Amino acid sequence: MKPEYPPQFSLVARAAVRALTASKIRELYNDGLGNPNVLPFWVGEPDEPTPDFIRKAGTDSIAAGELFYTHNLGIPPLREALAAYISKLHRPVDSEQIAVTTAGVNALMVASQLLVDPGDRVVQVVPLWPNLQEIPKILGASVETVPLEFSHSGWKLPLQKLLDALKPGTRALYLNSPNNPTGWTVSASELKAILEHCRRHGIWIFADDAYERLYFAEPGIAPSFLDISSEEDRLISANTFSKSWLMTGWRLGWLVVPPGLTADLGKLIEYNTSCAPVFVQRAGIAAVKEGEPVIARTRYRFRKARDFLVTELKKIPKIEVALPSGTMYAFFRIEGVKDSLAFCKQLVRETGLGLAPGSAFGPEGEGFVRWCFAASEEKLADGVARLKKFL
Repeated sequence: MKPEYPPQFSLVARAAVRALTASKIRELYNDGLGNPNVLPFWVGEPDEPTPDFIRKAGTDSIAAGELFYTHNLGIPPLREALAAYISKLHRPVDSEQIAVTTAGVNALMVASQLLVDPGDRVVQVVPLWPNLQEIPKILGASVETVPLEFSHSGWKLPLQKLLDALKPGTRALYLNSPNNPTGWTVSASELKAILEHCRRHGIWIFADDAYERLYFAEPGIAPSFLDISSEEDRLISANTFSKSWLMTGWRLGWLVVPPGLTADLGKLIEYNTSCAPVFVQRAGIAAVKEGEPVIARTRYRFRKARDFLVTELKKIPKIEVALPSGTMYAFFRIEGVKDSLAFCKQLVRETGLGLAPGSAFGPEGEGFVRWCFAASEEKLADGVARLKKFL
């Protein structure tokens, strides 16, 4: 017998969740999943598997029976390895400031849960990865955006517009640099101005540093708030093992937080995921301690792929593209494209070329398309040929 409820008890999610924008990248990806004729450049994933020595550390841990719960904040050897790694790249960080999470996106979510209340005002620099765009909205925050500016010479941050948006009463700034999808990277001088401004007004900074090692200028490490901040700053840095160490499917990330937040962060991790699997964390230790050659090779390979793809795209009359300074993406405008999702659906249906619609990264991305170039030159050339034919 069908139960009857009064109308006010309808089976729907809460309003903030219903208002979320579903990922347009996932919509395309799921449609093309398993199709051998599709060239998949739509998700941010390298086309190589995780290196053997990292996989072996995980399987050895499984073989040793490390299959039980562990500390909410991560096993001490991984937290210590991450503290040493970050201290070498940036400034001294203690292992007590490190929290290990189940993926970088989980790091960003629990950090936001830690500090963002319903009704809080936050600012984001856009276009931006859709997962990060929606996190504060899930928590009921009000989001204001500051768009990057596109030109053939590269994407640029309108610094004064951003500082004007970061007015007193703002709870947090969300900044992803190097940026997904544009490849823009914040400069050291811009970082300094932003940090000093946020200090004056007590604004938290959520720095998504997922691509800091996929930065193509020397020394291969992107400018970071961790270079110029102190542990007393209102700064949280989120990072992931997915990109630099080719570990997308392992779902492992971390946070660097001020010392006073660690205990409360541990509670949130407990109530979200309890802990990251030990065998995944053992793989993370191997990556951090032995993975510099992997990062160096990946950066070299991606830089060559970037240069090849952008050069080829610039030969196509209807395309405007700037050289990305970091990440694994080219974000380019196509003349006449007003609905990038419809364009990408038609593109994959008629040519088997899988690209991500710019609208997935917010309204500021409409008219653009994102191409993940973490692939071989042969595959990229095939993709370019399909795009040329389609256009």
